[in-house]
Amino acid sequence: MGFMIVLLMAVYAVIGGLTTLYLFLSFPAVVIWKIYRRFSKGISIFY
Repeated sequence: MGFMIVLLMAVYAVIGGLTTLYLFLSFPAVVIWKIYRRFSKGISIFY
């Protein structure tokens, strides 16, 4: 019983870590992409 709880906690820790890593990398990528489009194509940053 205790082993299953530890295994479940480990699985949820990995899932939470991957979600955090995705958000940590995607937000700056979107901002950089919008700035790039602003200067290269003249598209507004807010769309």
